[in-house]
Amino acid sequence: MFNKKRALAGVAIATGAALALAGCAGGGDSPDTAPTFDPNEEVTLDLAFWGNDVRAELYNEAIDAFNEEYPNITVNATFLGFPEFWEKRQTEAAGGNLPDVMQFDYSYLRQYSENGLLLDLDPYLGNLIETDPLPQNILDIGVVGDVTYGIATSTNAWGLFTNPVLLETAGVDEFEGGSWDDYTDWMADVTDGAAGAFWGGADYSGRIQNFELQLRSEDSYLFSEDGEPGFDEERLTEFWESGAPIRDGIGIPQQRVEEVLPKGGFDSALTASELTWDNFGAGYLAGLGEGYTELGLVAPPVTKEGAKDLYLKPSMLHTISANTEHPEAAATLVNFLVNSPQSGEIFGTNRGLPASETALDAADLDPLAQQVKDYEASIADRLGDAPPVPIVGYGTLEEKFRQLGVELNFGTITVEDAVSQFFSEMDVVLNQ
Repeated sequence: MFNKKRALAGVAIATGAALALAGCAGGGDSPDTAPTFDPNEEVTLDLAFWGNDVRAELYNEAIDAFNEEYPNITVNATFLGFPEFWEKRQTEAAGGNLPDVMQFDYSYLRQYSENGLLLDLDPYLGNLIETDPLPQNILDIGVVGDVTYGIATSTNAWGLFTNPVLLETAGVDEFEGGSWDDYTDWMADVTDGAAGAFWGGADYSGRIQNFELQLRSEDSYLFSEDGEPGFDEERLTEFWESGAPIRDGIGIPQQRVEEVLPKGGFDSALTASELTWDNFGAGYLAGLGEGYTELGLVAPPVTKEGAKDLYLKPSMLHTISANTEHPEAAATLVNFLVNSPQSGEIFGTNRGLPASETALDAADLDPLAQQVKDYEASIADRLGDAPPVPIVGYGTLEEKFRQLGVELNFGTITVEDAVSQFFSEMDVVLNQ
């Protein structure tokens, strides 16, 4: 049975605030022997996910397919928009009644797991949850403190999208790779060729992910497993100062960005390139509209040749509540939603490029999805281990970094002041 509960309009989006979660005991103790599931036991599971009507219909199909194999498991599913989904989970967490199975966001995995709200999945790996279709680096994504709490449904990687139509207009070839300075020079060529109609790109120093990319090239990191920063004020100053030439006429002015919100410069055809996660392509094409049928997708600039600076990140994961009364049935459902050929065929790339090789082989990839798959294969030599699961409060710091980038672009703050403000915010978040 599939029950849809629609989100109420006008619910405020909660940004940057850490959830006040109450730790919950019970239900999640790891069995001493490999768990098995009785196919004759009548079980009801609650499944929660975020999305829209399109995704809801896909889950409906997946649950129907699941019930063909497991008719004894009734799945009651509910969905909400992303912010409302997490508001609902916060309320449930406080009351100790999270759904049995949840679609989960990477940024909340540490917070919920460290509060004892998620089931240890390690006892189910290799039996009820198949691991052969999932590469080890994918399995490691869901690990917090040496315990597996989530299984990635899909992955994405950091990439550089380009707009072939604008590049042809500007008379500039595709970015062929190189250093960050090479990328800045390439953007300048596009901006010059566009003659004021559009720009080569935006100030890359406004995104914390580009800073992380450079730090990883230097064998460092944003934050360690223990929440220690892998950079000092001098290094952040250097990074933000590297964006000065872009802010001085090469990149799109911040005022133009503000004028096209909630769209961005890239999907408004005002910039010819964008550094972001590779699963954003479909949204960009939809935003660009008629006349735009393809995008370029190439590797980001290189800080140090041979560095393992890129990594695969989960688009989303599936987790199980620590308080579930039916952990074996819940693990069986998670395995089906992640690994089964039916899930790959039904969801395609709706949740991102399938992480499971079994699901990926069954998915019907459109040209853009095939392009993303080929891109991730092309950067295999740059893929390193994923960083630790984001620290509690990472979203707050990511947003502060973005806001300071906006102020730098407007010219309303100096790099020195921006660095001071970020370190003050970081001190509060890391020591709360």
